Amino acid sequence: MKTWIKFCGTTSLEDALAAIDAGADALGFIFAPSKRRVTMEQAREIMRGIPERVDRIGVFLDESPEQIQRNLAELDLTGGQLHGNESAGDLSSRLGEERRKNLRIIKTILVKDDFVAELKSLEAAKDTVDAWLLDSGAGSGRAFDWHTVRTQLGDRKARFIIAGGLHPENVGEAMKVFTPWGVDAVSGVEREPGRKDPEKMRAFVAAVRKAEQL
Repeated sequence: MKTWIKFCGTTSLEDALAAIDAGADALGFIFAPSKRRVTMEQAREIMRGIPERVDRIGVFLDESPEQIQRNLAELDLTGGQLHGNESAGDLSSRLGEERRKNLRIIKTILVKDDFVAELKSLEAAKDTVDAWLLDSGAGSGRAFDWHTVRTQLGDRKARFIIAGGLHPENVGEAMKVFTPWGVDAVSGVEREPGRKDPEKMRAFVAAVRKAEQL
């Protein structure tokens, strides 16, 4: 199975094109407080220059359903990543059946002591979530304990995206532990905050594709 690769924190067309050239399946655009935050105008300008086949994921943190819906519609995003207390169910109910079918909703779960309990409580809304992103914390740049978390997840078969501290040297090990549906990198493929490193992105994709063959 081909692993979905997302490079998040896209801030320029140059970086977006370099990510696509490296082999990314998706670009993330952060609309929340961050060193990598973009405005709707900046995101729109970047998206004008990238091919439609690439997933365009908006990242939101404690944003209202109305504002998320507006961003999704005005920018023609292909997905929304809910990184805070947003309800996937509330968002899904506002979209309409046709739009929902063509939109990927990703819900972030921060890996902490009670994350399994949080995941269980959210699984009731699994029909409104397309994938669960496991992260160590917004912008932390740190990896969580993959082996412990894999054990805690048990035999769950959901689509999991692994994030948090991934870089070309460790993503292969993360994939070996999880066999995830997707992987998501930010700081691990940058030369500085908000600026991507083309060589690191190419190395990251190569490491993912190599791990798929093992």
